Amino acid sequence: MTRTAELGTAPVHQLLWKYALPAIIAMTATSLYNIVDSIYIGHGCGALALGALTVAKPFMDICAAFGSLVGVGASSLLAIYLGEKDYDRANRVLGNVIVMNIILSSIVMAVGLVWLDPILMAFGASEDTLLYAHEYMEIILYGNILTHIYFGLNAMLRSAGHPRFSMAATIVAVTVNIILDPIFIFGLDMGVRGAALATVISQAVAVVWQLTKFMDKGELVRFHRGIWRLNKHITFRALAIGMSPFLYNIAHCFVVIIINNQLKAFGGDMAIASYGVINRLTFVFAMIVMGLNQGMQPIAGYNYGAKHYDRMLKSFYLTCLYATGVMEIVFILGECFPELITKMFTHDPLLIDLTVRPMRIICSTMLIIGFQMVTGNLFTSIGKAGKAIFLSLTRQVIYLIPLALILPRVFMDPLDGVWWSIPVSDTLSAVTAVIVLLASRRNLHMGATTDLLPPA
Repeated sequence: MTRTAELGTAPVHQLLWKYALPAIIAMTATSLYNIVDSIYIGHGCGALALGALTVAKPFMDICAAFGSLVGVGASSLLAIYLGEKDYDRANRVLGNVIVMNIILSSIVMAVGLVWLDPILMAFGASEDTLLYAHEYMEIILYGNILTHIYFGLNAMLRSAGHPRFSMAATIVAVTVNIILDPIFIFGLDMGVRGAALATVISQAVAVVWQLTKFMDKGELVRFHRGIWRLNKHITFRALAIGMSPFLYNIAHCFVVIIINNQLKAFGGDMAIASYGVINRLTFVFAMIVMGLNQGMQPIAGYNYGAKHYDRMLKSFYLTCLYATGVMEIVFILGECFPELITKMFTHDPLLIDLTVRPMRIICSTMLIIGFQMVTGNLFTSIGKAGKAIFLSLTRQVIYLIPLALILPRVFMDPLDGVWWSIPVSDTLSAVTAVIVLLASRRNLHMGATTDLLPPA
């Protein structure tokens, strides 16, 4: 109880770093694991296997999106109930998140296994890469229940006042995975199946680690009888809140497919390679902002539930400030050192030359990206599902997809149209976030009519 009560009493800036820093470390560790995993597969299984992993990634992201549908929504709801001191419902959320994850992940697993090959072909698998992609995703799908529970419980740990334990669970999974990868791929000669099996086993170990915390009888939020029956109110509200990150992740998968196809049509494989280099730069810093968002979420949700709106707002303002500072680094690197950044990934002079200008174009609006990401997360954190869903779709669906299809027809150089569609959509989505935020100053349903922002 002391751990959760501090969300409503401790200095907000200290809380934000206490909750955000473990999330940032965990997400950075995950990013490094993805790089190491790709290196193992590339050297142990060959280039075709590495290509198959690239094809399988959007499918894996879609599976993970269903996990975020439950995990993020339930963790936001948990923080709100803890702020309201409704501990019975808070514990029911814990039981419901396990049951919902088992049901939803089983459905995803069944559908994925039945239509695995057609799905992989739709995402770009060829006759040469299909076998590798099938072998990898088959194992991943069999372990899908563990994946969903792992992500769901990690989100619950943060909202229950255990950000460091959540970080430790991620580091445990990453460490076990890195140890098992070479054993299965090289030692046991299991190829891509070994890489997938290492991933599933590492998540199983992490789940056991997480369960020990929720089985502790000294914890305020823990497993006990009476919390496992699905509650209609909790289920639908959690799914409604989680719909925002779910749709964002789904939209992102389709955006990647569309952008890649447009780049291939107007610039060929080298344009896609350029986009990959730029994405690697922006992805690392975007993960830091996502860590900041994860740190803000339980603080904003708890204080919203406790009606401490000034503290909720302060957590939002501080997160915006820090997120803007993080993305300012991307702006400086992309605008001032694009050639140096590109040389970190390749020595190919043609690819370096083709990447410099697009990097400057895409990084030109990085200063406003952090604000847009944090604003969408604010509405998710306080349970305002409608606004959160709308803001999550603005950049990916409402703006970027149409612009990526239209601007190549407007620009003299169609490839330039593809590149410019990204910063233009970033600008429009940031402006939209400002409008939604200003429109929410009054009449935002928080139990009592109050201002979300200070009076103008």
